[in-house]
Amino acid sequence: MHRSKGTRTDWSITPGADFLQLNMDEAPAGGLSDWLARRLRKAISDGRLPVGARLPPTRVLAAELRVSRGVVTEAYQRLVEDGHVAGHGRRGTIVVAAPAPPVAAGPRRPPDQRPAEPSSADALFTGVPGLDVFDALRAFPARIDLTPGRPDLAAFPRAAWSRAVRAVLRDLPAAELGYGDARGAPALRLAVANWLARNRGVRVEPDEVIIVSGVAQALGLLAQVLRGHGVREVAVEEPGSLGERQHLRGHGLDVLPIPVDSEGVRVDALRATDAPAVLLTPAHQFPTGVVLGGERRRELMRWADAGGLVIEDDYDAEHRYDRPPVPAVRAMLPEGVCYTGSVSKLLAPAVRIGWVLPPPRLRGAMVEAKRFADLGNAVLPQFVLAHLMESGELERQLRFLRRRHRGRRDAMVAAIGTHLPGAVVHGAAAGLHLMVTFDDDVDDAELAAAALKLGVKAQPLSWHRQRPGPPGLVLGYAASTPSDVAEGVAVIGRALRRVRRWR
Repeated sequence: MHRSKGTRTDWSITPGADFLQLNMDEAPAGGLSDWLARRLRKAISDGRLPVGARLPPTRVLAAELRVSRGVVTEAYQRLVEDGHVAGHGRRGTIVVAAPAPPVAAGPRRPPDQRPAEPSSADALFTGVPGLDVFDALRAFPARIDLTPGRPDLAAFPRAAWSRAVRAVLRDLPAAELGYGDARGAPALRLAVANWLARNRGVRVEPDEVIIVSGVAQALGLLAQVLRGHGVREVAVEEPGSLGERQHLRGHGLDVLPIPVDSEGVRVDALRATDAPAVLLTPAHQFPTGVVLGGERRRELMRWADAGGLVIEDDYDAEHRYDRPPVPAVRAMLPEGVCYTGSVSKLLAPAVRIGWVLPPPRLRGAMVEAKRFADLGNAVLPQFVLAHLMESGELERQLRFLRRRHRGRRDAMVAAIGTHLPGAVVHGAAAGLHLMVTFDDDVDDAELAAAALKLGVKAQPLSWHRQRPGPPGLVLGYAASTPSDVAEGVAVIGRALRRVRRWR
């Protein structure tokens, strides 16, 4: 084919030195793969290699550049690990996602001078976080985002999801396209019951499962039901999730902080409050990462047997790296636990599918609340997710994510050791985030603001506290490449030195 008559993508048939105008004379000695990976990332970012474009075969590009094939293979592998390209067998290596464009740097100031006037970053981290604080932080431009709770969106299994959609549409009876059961499609309730039995040790009948639009809706429906039963306050972990506190307060419930130590929530402190319910993250406490210990679980069972309600948010328990699986509390205490989970951390928040297993005494009221909320989740995505669960695709995705996240976790731990000397790392054995604490009186909100001005997002630990405690940061690693994780922590190190000089 003559080059002048080619289309946008058929350059891969006759690639060569013209491909991206690559000039090996510009590459540093000993860093050929790094240089090539950077050039490819830049081309993907600025649109010269759009999503769907095919990279040249490694042997062809290596021959044209006159380098070993290993140089090109390693560069491509780095892009695969970054989530920017994916191998598609005979179709070759395809661009699947573009990196975020860099944020333009503001005017430089001497590092030992505090800004004269507060910037938008300062305003974001000043005072008590408002109800829109997470929306504001998400919207704030940054080069690297290390906020917790962000799954690896580039790893969404698009091909598997597409196959499942086609299979569902091929086989789905027309009758299933009508209004469904408010509790959720029977196929998905069965798939969730099987998934929980295999992966969380929870034995449950499909009729006990209610499909909801994520954990947020589960908490909202439960708060509505509890208020109807006269409940006005719920105990929560301290430190604990700011977002969950906001949801409970937004539905008219007060929240009582219960301290967490190395064994999890202090059940003796919970008992002293006379709170009728407690919201916990026992498998991987947010944000500390501790696991609720065996003796504490037995204490919690005794507390629940006396009439208390445990609300178990099993938000990321499947993501474990250096420890054996931890069973859900619901597996030990079906009568006293309202269990909830979702696929937001396994697939993507955009799927908006979760589940809740209320105890028998609340199940009817929860179904009624769900019915009047929205008549039930959209049915087609439920059938697609059920197909992924029952076909084994979701387990394959989980195994893939564990390998991917372990490398990113390791990169963050190593970078913290290098750039944040003296910081203590918590919760590294599982999950999608780390908590780091500092041994001095650094203002962690001020630190988060300083890092954001340098292009890195992080959350101050103080956001997730109701009571005073050691300063720190909560850092997510799942959604960033190992190189971005390392660079982001290095930037936080610079911000920390700057903040300490200001004090």
